[in-house]
Amino acid sequence: MLELSGAEALWLLEGGSLGRLVYVLRDQAVIRPARHVFQYGRLVVRTPAPTAAVPATAMYHVDEIQEAPGTGWAVTVAGPAEVITDRDEIAHYQRTMAGWAHGPHDTVLRIHPKTVTGFRLTRAEV
Repeated sequence: MLELSGAEALWLLEGGSLGRLVYVLRDQAVIRPARHVFQYGRLVVRTPAPTAAVPATAMYHVDEIQEAPGTGWAVTVAGPAEVITDRDEIAHYQRTMAGWAHGPHDTVLRIHPKTVTGFRLTRAEV
């Protein structure tokens, strides 16, 4: 495992579109599938989570790991999260990012990255 710089981790995150929103609710870790877009230094996430459940701070994890060769990468972003409430902005992201649920469990939020960590998996040299 090789640790990535923050810039490289964000570059990999920006190139992906699927990940997982991670947060704590009632002392339990909650992990939800999500789609994302990284724009203007902010991560916009669409996920099937109740709006009321989204905490003030959240993490987002995205990875691309190939099982057979054992290579790939993983990136985790953490920071303050805010539910997007502007109807026009929500409609824009619902048009541009496919979702899994509609109605009260179709949440669009913005994460302001405070920490970015990542690593690359490489094959051991023989």
